[in-house]
Amino acid sequence: MTIIVTGSAGYIGGQITLSLKDAGHTVYGIDRQQPPKHLLGACDKFLYQDFASDVALSWIINKQPDAIIHCAGTSLVGPSMRNPSDYYNNNVVKTLKLLDIVKNSLPKTRFIFSSSAAAYGEPIMNPCQEVDPCEPVSPYGQSKLMVEQILASYHRAYNLDYVAFRYFNACGADSRGRHGQAPGATHIIARVLESIRDQKEFVLNGDDFPTEDGTCVRDYVHVEDIASAHVLALDRKIKPGVYNLGSNMGTSNRDIIEAALDETQQPLNVIVGARREGDPAVLTASDAKFASIVGKWRHHILDDIIRHTWSWYAL
Repeated sequence: MTIIVTGSAGYIGGQITLSLKDAGHTVYGIDRQQPPKHLLGACDKFLYQDFASDVALSWIINKQPDAIIHCAGTSLVGPSMRNPSDYYNNNVVKTLKLLDIVKNSLPKTRFIFSSSAAAYGEPIMNPCQEVDPCEPVSPYGQSKLMVEQILASYHRAYNLDYVAFRYFNACGADSRGRHGQAPGATHIIARVLESIRDQKEFVLNGDDFPTEDGTCVRDYVHVEDIASAHVLALDRKIKPGVYNLGSNMGTSNRDIIEAALDETQQPLNVIVGARREGDPAVLTASDAKFASIVGKWRHHILDDIIRHTWSWYAL
């Protein structure tokens, strides 16, 4: 197949590009950032443009792709609270321009959208299921939910073919050492391992949550598994709709620290700090809807995530 990946120079988009190429597909990438050195040449062709520019939209029409995997977007909760305009413009307004191109010029193209667990907001139940209420608490989460709603209405009105994946804490690195996160990633696995590598203290945000060990419990999914889910989603047996990409289980912050210490065999000075405002004690997701169609799609556990991330940082 011919696939276009927007945001192909990023962490998730880059891994998806590699997995698509591994599966034998032709991949065209678009990003407003140049790819890092390790991703140069990963795409069959790369366009250095904002995905919603006139140049990019004409390029997309010309390629007549079988699918568009839309990973481009602005994705940090905190900055979205301070500057929501960027998030609504980049994640909603520009995506709407792209969708209108698909609707008008690419009626047979499948649209695969990178949504987020942030669409749920404060979870009512754990693990979250796709039928649970969505009440996002940040402009970032609201922007992802808005696009999901647009996709559903475009499907009803124009028969647009789409799949939206709600990601839960993408982490890890390519198991073959080809790709990983840039320095300074915000999630705890990256922060713990960078603290060990740089011999800096690590601040644990709260140890008095109502969980087994007092620390937050979250759902972590290896970026390779997330990428493989997108390759699977090219199959039209996956019906249009929203799907969680979660692990059905939680991992506590304390579990992550212990796993990192076991893998690196190096010390870490852990300082217990205050809770972060708005942090729920537990946030996990059920992948039953997706797994009922494709079967087993996750192949990595926490130890794999830690090992691959540490190997990437050691390169």
